[in-house]
Amino acid sequence: MNTTEVPPSNIVGPDRVGEAADSTPSSAMQSREIAVAHSPDSDDAFMFYGLATNKVRVPGLRFTHTLCDIETLNRKAMEGVYDVTAISFHAYPYIQDHYALLPSGGSVGDGYGPMIVSKRPLTEDSIKRKKIAVPGTLTTAYLVLNLFAPGIETDVVPFDQIIPQVLAGEQEAGLIIHEGQLTYNRSGLHRIVDLGAWWQQTTGLPLPLGGNAIRRSLGPELMLKVSGALRDSIQYALDHREEALNYAMQFARDLDSRSADKFVGMYVNQRTLDYGEDGREAVRRLLEMGHAAGIIPHEARVEFVG
Repeated sequence: MNTTEVPPSNIVGPDRVGEAADSTPSSAMQSREIAVAHSPDSDDAFMFYGLATNKVRVPGLRFTHTLCDIETLNRKAMEGVYDVTAISFHAYPYIQDHYALLPSGGSVGDGYGPMIVSKRPLTEDSIKRKKIAVPGTLTTAYLVLNLFAPGIETDVVPFDQIIPQVLAGEQEAGLIIHEGQLTYNRSGLHRIVDLGAWWQQTTGLPLPLGGNAIRRSLGPELMLKVSGALRDSIQYALDHREEALNYAMQFARDLDSRSADKFVGMYVNQRTLDYGEDGREAVRRLLEMGHAAGIIPHEARVEFVG
């Protein structure tokens, strides 16, 4: 599952992120712990930089971080494991009774998103008749793939193994997310369709891929307080881009600094601070279309904090 439980520590790295060194046992006892979970990716690392390194502090709260792949986070959210968790929007209808969406922290593709790649230059029509390796059935990538090609055959593969398996001939085509969107062509793979571009052409909206959800049981006051902390963390990273990027490079799988900067810019920007009206509408439209197509059994009740 690639899950890393991250204890409080002054060591900041891909496997250990937590409280700063000046946190003391006595202060920890007087503060409320907020368990946060997100992906070990450069964009999420950039987003949470302020909180993970205590550049952003909230009186009375201390944040602990768990790094985990997104499909596992989707499953863990169904169990209500974390106070704040990154999720795929596809997963939200399954957890909406216990979680609300935070108004910041979204990963939104403006005309770009998950891609179907192959070793051969297939057409969009022919790819619909192939079996596609996918990073998980609760990912938004999977949802949009099924809107693009209803009934398509899929095979679940860990997201970081999709490109290697396509290259090895074990899979004819794969649906790639994360940094793979920038690295696939280095291996000679062909992009068959960019689902973010297809979505925009179909709906006129950006593609909301993932967001951050917060447990409703924290109560309205604490939910707003945590929401503000996350927004402050994102703003701090945007305002201190170079240092935040240096930190995020620890999580930039196979990306050089220039590519990491580009990738972070794709998914951490002004829309990450606030979805905007069209961004929120895109979330609703995506889930409505998924429900209408019979992909999502539950009707979504999209609710943002604040």
